[in-house]
Amino acid sequence: MSELGFIPVTLIPMVWIVVAYLIGSISFGIVVSKVYGLPDPRTVGSGNIGATNVARSGKKSAAILTLLGDAFKGWLPVWLALQSVDVMWVVASVGLAVFFGHLYPIFHKFKGGKGVATALGVMLGVSGWLALGAVLVWVVVFAASRISS
Repeated sequence: MSELGFIPVTLIPMVWIVVAYLIGSISFGIVVSKVYGLPDPRTVGSGNIGATNVARSGKKSAAILTLLGDAFKGWLPVWLALQSVDVMWVVASVGLAVFFGHLYPIFHKFKGGKGVATALGVMLGVSGWLALGAVLVWVVVFAASRISS
């Protein structure tokens, strides 16, 4: 059996998926709120860990960092997988794993966010056009409903 370092090649996809899930489990809303000295977003507003609830703290910069962090954690594993593997099912599985990591983070008793920014990051990793299309749809829906999430 071929090996890559100490990991058998047949296990590489599983390693990618597990690492992506763990990256997705990093809740930037909680991390950024701690850094800014803000209350835990799970205890205020909607109780959600996402940027919209962090924005309710009054710190727009904290909300922007949360949004960027959540999007980045969606983008990075997908982009790395696209650079490293030739099989699209692995890339798709990595995208799903990072997304589900955000929704059900192992570090926070499997209670996460809605995954909007993380999903956008995953889409950006797959295709900038896909991400742009999703953003345009969001803008139209937001303009019509005035509801962000």
